[in-house]
Amino acid sequence: MSGNKILVVFFSRTGTTRKIASLLANLLGAQVDEIVASTDRSGPFGYVRSLVEALEQRPAQIINSTRDVSSYELVVIGTPVWANSIASPVRAYLIANRSHFKNVAFFCSFARRGNRRALDQMRALAGMPALAECSLTAREALRGESSEILREFVERLERNLDAFRMSQRPRSTLAAKH
Repeated sequence: MSGNKILVVFFSRTGTTRKIASLLANLLGAQVDEIVASTDRSGPFGYVRSLVEALEQRPAQIINSTRDVSSYELVVIGTPVWANSIASPVRAYLIANRSHFKNVAFFCSFARRGNRRALDQMRALAGMPALAECSLTAREALRGESSEILREFVERLERNLDAFRMSQRPRSTLAAKH
């Protein structure tokens, strides 16, 4: 897929989602943009702040990106799953950019559960269906077991993006022969 205008956007508190985003960007030949929260998320206080915001489904304050998502054909957005919900900085990013996406795809990293609900929330906040979705456990990501899962995700993305492009092409008209 390299050569296309693809952006991989993510938030990562501990580095797990960052690792997945980096692998994915390499497979896609994509540019990368990290969502940055305005408040510190490190340590136990950052964990509690993150948990409370996720439970309340409240968007975090984030630093505005310098990237214009409307200039990308596809934006792939990644989130960790917190309390069966998307991370609050990702929630804020989706809300801020929902009217600018052309196509989206989603991935999440999770421990035991909540991945389906998080992906549902991402679709709802983006206001459009995803071309593809992927869930990886933190164990898969940290042990290097994510390569095959990400390759399958990229293959689905390629097929669905090609199908989208075909549906956007103007239909040719056949000239009548006389």
